[in-house]
Amino acid sequence: MIDPTLLRTEPDTVRASVIARGDDPSIVDAAIAADQGRRDAISAFEKLRAEQNAHGKLVAVAPKEEKATLVAAAQDLSDRVKAAERSASEAGEEFTRIAGSIGNITISGVPAGGEDNFVTLREVGAIPTFEFKPRDHLELGEMLGAIDTVRGTKVSGSRFYFLSGIGARLEIALMSLALDRSLAAGFTPLITPTLVSPAIMQGTGFLGAHSDEIYYLPADDLYLTGTSEVALAGFHADEIIDLEAGPKRYAGWSTCYRREAGSYGKDTRGILRVHQFNKLEMFSYCAPSEAEAEHARLVAWQEEMMGLLGLSYRVIDVAAGDLGSSAARKFDIEAWIPTQGTYRELTSTSNCTTYQARRLNIRYRPDGGSTETVATLNGTLATTRWLVAILEMHQNADGSVTVPEALRPYLGGLAVAEPLP
Repeated sequence: MIDPTLLRTEPDTVRASVIARGDDPSIVDAAIAADQGRRDAISAFEKLRAEQNAHGKLVAVAPKEEKATLVAAAQDLSDRVKAAERSASEAGEEFTRIAGSIGNITISGVPAGGEDNFVTLREVGAIPTFEFKPRDHLELGEMLGAIDTVRGTKVSGSRFYFLSGIGARLEIALMSLALDRSLAAGFTPLITPTLVSPAIMQGTGFLGAHSDEIYYLPADDLYLTGTSEVALAGFHADEIIDLEAGPKRYAGWSTCYRREAGSYGKDTRGILRVHQFNKLEMFSYCAPSEAEAEHARLVAWQEEMMGLLGLSYRVIDVAAGDLGSSAARKFDIEAWIPTQGTYRELTSTSNCTTYQARRLNIRYRPDGGSTETVATLNGTLATTRWLVAILEMHQNADGSVTVPEALRPYLGGLAVAEPLP
């Protein structure tokens, strides 16, 4: 949720962010009105409660002959206090509903517009050329015995797959390299739950416009997570955490699930857009003043991984209309996919400022003083989709794939993955 104080004191800032996201700015006026209604209801309740407390003291010292009348008045006052408390609670819920539908306030400099209005910050690595017609990742995966979408579909339906042999080994190697890099950067590893409560899913901002992409288990009232970001954000819910030594960083390893409800007919070949995959997610809690610097650090660690894997890529500043509700700014890293002749997203990292932590009640004590809301950030360090770029970028004419040097120690020194006979 956005900061209610910002809503009251800088409504034009909130309105500009809403417009940049492509949303209806009238929601800002509705939120301001709901906030005023909430505060008025709380004030009325507190006034009545103070009156009730004062009346109770009168009853305690009143002469016997006056007590009956005062007790009757006290009962009436008690009923009014309860009604006022209900009104305050309902007004608070209404404000939360309206204000909670406003996306995080975008950071200055985020480009306005939609999916196609991103700004390219840099391109790294040469676009590869081949002296042969390159094969796509699925053809290579089938030749290597690495990817089996036919049996995946037979077992689970479309957009499912098996990774087998070198495919399974490559994913484990990739995830292990990412884990080692995160450890070197001071992250604490976590293997996270993949089922979370509605409160945690709502708190991270995932039950908004794209909630139809989330798997829900109604019998258990639990959601399957599409990223360990959800569980990592909930890890410190309702806590006051210690940031005296700097950002608190976690690396969450989990299987992820996405319905891909809005992608009918898109990327149906191979494993670029699937319902289940593995991912190692970086997650940081830090002081809000540190958030933009921490965001830059997360991107640097992602780019380090791209370099270790020998991938050509670009970094883009995602436009406001293409941000999730919780992100104030997001940088995507897109790798070159030779057979598609374009860059495709492999990883993203988002600065969520205080948006998630405010909803999840996560605070810290700067300089040992009163509590303030922390900032949260997230970024992917490795995921199954990366195999698409690795296979296509490092393929050879005979269908073999040269293994990036950084992965070889995790594969017993294997330098080249050969096609099956």
